[in-house]
Amino acid sequence: MVRTALRTAVWLVLIGILTVTVVPIGMRPHLGLGPEPERVAAFFVLGLLFSLAYERNWFLTLCLVVAAGFGIEALQMFSPTRHPTVDDAVVKAIAGIAGVLGGIIIMKRGWLRS
Repeated sequence: MVRTALRTAVWLVLIGILTVTVVPIGMRPHLGLGPEPERVAAFFVLGLLFSLAYERNWFLTLCLVVAAGFGIEALQMFSPTRHPTVDDAVVKAIAGIAGVLGGIIIMKRGWLRS
């Protein structure tokens, strides 16, 4: 039950991140933290959820989160109001990696039961 909820949540989060990343800049929601903390938080949560939802495939989730960081940033090239940068992609990838590592720690310590 928990695993199914996590898997549903992670894919919804990924769809949400994809959506807010490629919409015109004026339509992007703002949490009031600024773009950098929002970017870090989004990809940390994505990495954490992927790690918890697919705990046995941690290396695959790590690769997926890094690819998502770079791929989603690259998608901004198709939006005339967005400006993709390698720096933003690296920040997203590092935040995602930190989230995956956080999920691994949670699972190893047994803080989340299936």
